[in-house]
Amino acid sequence: MKRLLLAGGIALSAVTGLYAFRSVGQGSITGKVTPADQANAVWAVSGKDSVTANVVNGAFSLAVKAGTYKIVVDAKEPYKDALLENITVADGAPTDVGEIKLQK
Repeated sequence: MKRLLLAGGIALSAVTGLYAFRSVGQGSITGKVTPADQANAVWAVSGKDSVTANVVNGAFSLAVKAGTYKIVVDAKEPYKDALLENITVADGAPTDVGEIKLQK
């Protein structure tokens, strides 16, 4: 009986532990920047929260909570920074903003 209770307690703890690290309300924002080598980083800003990611071969991906974001692309000179507003991310769903063309 003690072994059964111990095994049940361990199993319950394991299941609880797995759900404790589950991402709730997690989504993502992906996209591409052109020219590919002219952006340093991309920021997603929502209220007081912000997330950043490096641009690798022109592509980026940001793991974010569900909500509405402003996307800022930090461009290298002579290009100008780019701004996208009102990007909506749904719970558990990826949001592709497509291609962001940097302007000089």
